[in-house]
Amino acid sequence: MIADMASVDAAQVLTCAGWVGPARVHLDHGVITGIEQVTSVTSDRVLVPGFVDLQVNGIDDIDVSTAEGSDWERLDQLLLAQGVTTWCPTLVTMPLERFERPVARIADAMTRPSGGRPTIAGAHLEGPFLGGAAGAHPQGQIVPIDLAWLQALPPHIVVVTLGAEQPLAAQAATLLTARGCLVSIGHTLAGEQQFDDTVAAGARLTTHLFNGMSGVHHRSPGVAVWAMTNPAVCASIIADGVHVHPRVIRLAFSALGTDRAVLVTDAVAWRSGRVGEIGMEFRDGAPRLSDGTLAGSVVTMDAAIRVCVHAGIELAAAVAAASTNPARLLGLDDRGVVAVGRRADIVALTHTNEIEQVWVAGHPA
Repeated sequence: MIADMASVDAAQVLTCAGWVGPARVHLDHGVITGIEQVTSVTSDRVLVPGFVDLQVNGIDDIDVSTAEGSDWERLDQLLLAQGVTTWCPTLVTMPLERFERPVARIADAMTRPSGGRPTIAGAHLEGPFLGGAAGAHPQGQIVPIDLAWLQALPPHIVVVTLGAEQPLAAQAATLLTARGCLVSIGHTLAGEQQFDDTVAAGARLTTHLFNGMSGVHHRSPGVAVWAMTNPAVCASIIADGVHVHPRVIRLAFSALGTDRAVLVTDAVAWRSGRVGEIGMEFRDGAPRLSDGTLAGSVVTMDAAIRVCVHAGIELAAAVAAASTNPARLLGLDDRGVVAVGRRADIVALTHTNEIEQVWVAGHPA
């Protein structure tokens, strides 16, 4: 099979119209050119869109804030192994002046020749303009929103997480949205009006639902409720079975529907013992600070999908949360679905939803 022209058979293919199969998907110069129903195939695999991860702080022992040179090639392989074909290296809270170097290194990594490697859509800044739920972020480094600093950000900053209770949150959302940046509300104890005002100003995502925010109470609801009940905003979920209980994952998907749920790994370089400038250790199923506070995850995107399916979520809905919905939020209308004319970013899953094969723009990885 070559990258220019190829065909891929599968028992089922997840298309915009739902599952089709048995089917043969035709690829030509990195684009899907046809989806042909056939009478039979020899494989029981299913084809789904390549996964899009909006929040990757690091993987294994490579932290994106310090990655350089061959580190990026290793990250490429670790991402492909879990079906991720597009991603956002994520930088956590640090003093403003320290963002320049890692932001520049991410820009350099984006200039590498393509050809079977995952696409870096751009960087995600998770902080330092957060709110009252710092989580693992250093409280002393969370600062008021600086609109001039945000205005001066380079164009490859494509996601910014901020706290909706920040006095300038709505203005920041308007400014960033006008620049084409996805604004996400996170690490926040915002009130209902503060949340809704920030969404009305342009925010379209909530960062890791239930984690780093006020939650669900029938008389005193918090940000998790504001997110699930505001139809104008999506919510990302860390489906590792630690950050969110599987029954609560099912609750979230029920509330968000098929087009507002987004899976993220929030993966960190847990073997390195650091995420950005924050020290952590792997304990009780997840990276944590010394006091037990969760500090990212070790989950892979394919494992997150399996957790969702085990929790009772349809595979198609879990896959959409890992591909279609995040691609749409980033404005990447050339990917995120298996459809004629779209980029051939495709993942083949086994009958147990393990990764069998990945194609990036038609290149088998």
